[in-house]
Amino acid sequence: MAFKHTSVLLEETIEGLNIKPEGIYVDGTLGGGGHSWEIAARLGKGGRLIGIDQDEAAIEAAGKRLSEFGDKISIIRSNYRNTKAVLASLGITGIDGMMLDLGVSSYQLDTQERGFSYRFDTPLDMRMDMSQSLTAKDIINHYGEMELFRVIKDYGEEKFAKNIAKHIVLSREKKPIETTGELNEIIRASIPAKMRAEGGHPSKRTFQAIRIECNKELEVLKESLDELIDLLNPGGRLCIITFHSLEDRIVKTAFKQAANPCTCPSSFPVCVCGKVSQGKVITGKPILPGEEEREENPRSKSAKLRIFEKA
Repeated sequence: MAFKHTSVLLEETIEGLNIKPEGIYVDGTLGGGGHSWEIAARLGKGGRLIGIDQDEAAIEAAGKRLSEFGDKISIIRSNYRNTKAVLASLGITGIDGMMLDLGVSSYQLDTQERGFSYRFDTPLDMRMDMSQSLTAKDIINHYGEMELFRVIKDYGEEKFAKNIAKHIVLSREKKPIETTGELNEIIRASIPAKMRAEGGHPSKRTFQAIRIECNKELEVLKESLDELIDLLNPGGRLCIITFHSLEDRIVKTAFKQAANPCTCPSSFPVCVCGKVSQGKVITGKPILPGEEEREENPRSKSAKLRIFEKA
């Protein structure tokens, strides 16, 4: 299957990066290379782009797509949390811009055997990096009821999380839950019929929650942001596209803190904590997709873009 992924907020992100032809840029979630192609197309002779992704299929697809740019491009299989080490291995200490397009790619959702989607009945998997050991099946069959409840409630913002967790545990006592179809049925039975008719597929929130937990998506984001801001050269920009309110909150908070890190009480006439601002938040409010994009690509509906510029 070809790696297909429609790049969300493409023009807005490219504009937000404020690309310098001779600059060094990082795409920390390379995917099919849609954003990267646009960045590379704007680079001059001395410009460089480093693409990072943990998904082998993405690396292969992006490699083909970006091959025309030759040695301007370096593609590395890793997680963006390791950006500093990846750059160090290439002899780079500072960058002029970086972007992250978080969440799951259309390719991952549409590849049945990856087990990301509730639309197909396949083995539960959901790993973005196929070399990691933890799968969705492990989470569903081995997490305690309270742990499952926490994951589904916090990461899926699912109001029937308690009931779903209870039904999962009851069901797996009879036999292990092995497929997305089996999980779908359990979720269906846990949600009142009246509520199932509202707001999209009943499994949507639970599947999202399990995927986020399986890939530790929120921890990775939270732990990486300060270091990514540190890597920026003066005037360099970090552009992040989120698809989930918890992701967006993490980015918003980190950007705000980097711009205004002072911890002194407001009653102090001058700052004594010595914490210096690292730059400014370019987006007071997040940039959202336009009506046309939302219609053409329904998966862009929940996308938000925030931009930080290093001082």
